[in-house]
Amino acid sequence: MLRFLPLFAAFFLVSPQAGAAETFTNPLMDSGPDPWITRDGDTYYYMHTMGNRIVIWKTDDIAALSKAKRKTVWIPPRQGPASISLWAPELHRIDGKWYLYYTAAASGFDDDAHRGVFVLENTNADPTTGEWVDRGQINTAHTGIDGTVFEYGGQRYFVYSPYVGPDSVLSISRMANPWTLAGGETIIARPDLAWERQGGRQILEGPEFLQGPDGQLFLTYSASACWSDDYALGLLSAPAGSDPLKAASWSKSPTPVLAKSEANGIYATGHNGFFTSPDGKTTWIIYHANPGPKMGCTPKRSPRIQPISWGADGKPQFAEPQKDGVPIEAPQ
Repeated sequence: MLRFLPLFAAFFLVSPQAGAAETFTNPLMDSGPDPWITRDGDTYYYMHTMGNRIVIWKTDDIAALSKAKRKTVWIPPRQGPASISLWAPELHRIDGKWYLYYTAAASGFDDDAHRGVFVLENTNADPTTGEWVDRGQINTAHTGIDGTVFEYGGQRYFVYSPYVGPDSVLSISRMANPWTLAGGETIIARPDLAWERQGGRQILEGPEFLQGPDGQLFLTYSASACWSDDYALGLLSAPAGSDPLKAASWSKSPTPVLAKSEANGIYATGHNGFFTSPDGKTTWIIYHANPGPKMGCTPKRSPRIQPISWGADGKPQFAEPQKDGVPIEAPQ
C-alpha cells in the first residue's frame, strides 16, 4: 500500500454567533492521511501519517485543529528496521504512560516483507514533552501494518493487519506488556466480501476498537485498496462478555458502515479512530476521505470528524459523510 507525505493548508472555522454553539466545517485540514485523535482531560492530541517523522498536534479546541501547536516527537534512524515509510501513528495512555504505535519499513526495502508495527514509550504527562524511548518492534507472527491496542475484561489486546498470502487480514493477540505479545495470534476477519476487494487488492486494515454502551465489542476496519474510491469502513461485532481471541466471537456486517457519498462529493472514506466529547456524552469518529473522485492514495486525503449514535440493538450508527463546508456543531 502506498502512502505519501501530507501537505498543509488552512482550515476555516465558522465563527459562532452570540449564544450559539461553536461550529466547524470538514475537513479539519486539507491534508491528513490516517488521522488519529485521543483526548486527555480537556486536551486533544492529533496525529496522522507524515512518512518520514512523527508529529503530535496539541489543542483544547479540536474544531480549530489547523491552528494547533504541533511538535515533531520522533525522527527515525537512517538505518534499521523502522527507518522509512512511517504510517498510521496512534497515541495511547496505558498505566500512566504514553505509548505510540506506528507502522514502518526497513531501510533499503520499503516492501510488505519488511514492514511491521513499532512502539515508543514516554513517561511524561504531556506526550509533546519529555523523551520517547524506542521499545522496538511488536513480535507479531507476520509482517504487517496498522497496529492498535485495547483493554477489555482486565486484559489488553493487540490487533493489526498482517500480510497472509495475497490478503491483508485482521489478527488479534493478547499482550504481556504494551510492546510484547503473549501467546499466539487469531485471524478474526479476511477480505471475503466483494466490497472489501476493490482497487485490485484484497485488504482489511486500520482496525479500531469501540466498546458499546452495554459492553459489546466492536472493531471498525478499512477495506479495499486505499487508492480506490470504494475504500470504506466495515464493522466487526462481538457480544458482551465474549472472548476476543476466538474468531467465532466476531461477526461481520455484510455492507460498509461508512462509505463514499457521491451526492456529497466525499470518496474513499477510511482509516478511522474514535474519541469522546469533553462532557463524555458523545462519541465521535475521525476518518480521512478525498473531496472528489479518482484522487487516489495521496496527500489529498483529509481528516474529518462527525458524531456517531447508538442503535436500539446497541450497535454504532454512522451518518453519511457531510458535504465539505457544511457547519457541524463542535464537540462540547
